[in-house]
Amino acid sequence: MTCRTLEEFYHIDGHLFEKQYKESLSGFRSWEQLDHAEEWLLFADNIGPRLAIDESSLSNGELYTFITNRDARTREQSLVAVVAGTRSEDIIAVLKLIDEDKRNQVEEVTLDLSDSMRRIVRTAFPRASRVIDRFHIQKLACDAVQELRIKHRWDAIQQCNDEMEEAKLSGKPYEPFRYSNGDTRKELLIRSRYLLFKSADKWSPTQKERAAILFDNYPDIKTAYGLCHSLRMIFSKNTIKDAARLSMARWYNKVEEAGLHSFNVIAATFYEHYDEILNFYNNRSSNA
Repeated sequence: MTCRTLEEFYHIDGHLFEKQYKESLSGFRSWEQLDHAEEWLLFADNIGPRLAIDESSLSNGELYTFITNRDARTREQSLVAVVAGTRSEDIIAVLKLIDEDKRNQVEEVTLDLSDSMRRIVRTAFPRASRVIDRFHIQKLACDAVQELRIKHRWDAIQQCNDEMEEAKLSGKPYEPFRYSNGDTRKELLIRSRYLLFKSADKWSPTQKERAAILFDNYPDIKTAYGLCHSLRMIFSKNTIKDAARLSMARWYNKVEEAGLHSFNVIAATFYEHYDEILNFYNNRSSNA
């Protein structure tokens, strides 16, 4: 309930009450973390054996780093620390304010693929197992698929411009090429965006038709989508680390055969974090 709501029901000055609540009733001015609240907050008592570290934008595009207790599942007492920015030195300095014995009791931390996150966890929680968040991994693969789609979209725009200019010079009306579903080349590539994020079994009939046309005309997008989907299945279906290791090795072979630059970069990145990626199968932990 907001102060504005109280104003309506109790006929008080909502703005004045809001100010009085902040300055006097809430105890905000006597809060022990007030002097550094804009830079960092620390709730050491909320620490637990399984943590997550991630960055997020709260307002105006400014990034903050959050450390949370995964066992609290975003409920009360889940926040361990929040630090303005992403500089590893700043975050480590805040986390080191937590008693060393407590930090050494942390068993597992989920994180993304960034080197700074890895350094933070390695320094602040030296005994914890590092687990790369599966959704950051899958996002990389999805981004690679979309990158191909966007590249072909720019080519389609240029082709359309060339055809319009040619029609203009020849004095003929311009009629864009259309596929069997009525999409032009540009429209096909624009409208295929969302279906490429989804599994094929979740496509609507219209999306199935559009995907078939897209894959027939852009086989590299089909290959990229297949690689992305098979990676998703590795995380969804494999339940033990040894099975996942074998599936990942097969996926690497598919990437090599495909010869797509973006996926080669992704495979190289995964290789650098191989053990941390496979640690997902210890407890199937993620930042979600």
